[in-house]
Amino acid sequence: MRIFSPAKINLFLHITGVRTDGYHDLQSVFRALDFGDYLEIEPTDGDQLVTLLGADHLTSSLDDNLIVKAAHALAKIHPERTTPITITLDKHIPTGAGLGGGSSNCAATLIALNELWQLGLSTKELIDIGASLGADVPFFIFAHAHRSDAIATGIGEILSPIALRSRVYLLLMPDAHLATAHFFKHAKLSKDSPLMDGLESKQAGFERSLIAPFHNCFEAIAAEDSPSVKDALDYLHSLPSQSTPRMTGTGSAVFLPLSTEDLDHATRWQQGAPCRAIICHSLYGTQG
Repeated sequence: MRIFSPAKINLFLHITGVRTDGYHDLQSVFRALDFGDYLEIEPTDGDQLVTLLGADHLTSSLDDNLIVKAAHALAKIHPERTTPITITLDKHIPTGAGLGGGSSNCAATLIALNELWQLGLSTKELIDIGASLGADVPFFIFAHAHRSDAIATGIGEILSPIALRSRVYLLLMPDAHLATAHFFKHAKLSKDSPLMDGLESKQAGFERSLIAPFHNCFEAIAAEDSPSVKDALDYLHSLPSQSTPRMTGTGSAVFLPLSTEDLDHATRWQQGAPCRAIICHSLYGTQG
């Protein structure tokens, strides 16, 4: 079994409050991309439930990888149905980029093993398991099930579909790993953005252009802390596009939504970027 594990971007990201348990409530629109990793899963022999290949450089121990954690989480629920497997990770999404690579890998594992092991778990059950493993995991399960992008609230686990037009993006990935925990504690982080309703009808404020009050509350902090992120954003702002560059998530990746007029220049803009850059498309979306 070979399964695609997509990257995601946040079209905007607001912190709407801090909960009594210390977690932060947020509001965002998550969008899946056609750029990502691949997982190949095959049955194997032996006593070890999961043999993970291609991930030695990602965590200090393979047991800490979310792919392994996802497999063991399912095995605890239905130990009688699990069989040993080898998972080979073909990694393309950089870590610490705000593109959700680890969470996407986790979600892909849950989705694939639910089918391979014939567990019969519902999308809601998979989302609940995913939420216990990582904040962005539920989105990738939701997107796969509904073939849709999503509005996210709560800590990212409350999801509803949103129909966005198909879009091409210029995605820049500076060689910088930003520390999410550090940003959430940053003195300059805004944590009181109002929760907005009717986002389906407010897409003009965040889909291609980013118009106040829509923003990524971590962007200014990241640009101040990381010269490579600032350089990437400055480069996108220097391009003669009417779209708004922005950062995704709490990571180092930045992107520019491309208009029809921009597409004629996209390859040249990609080649001139100060860091790794790709042209990618939304995984889901409507035409027009």
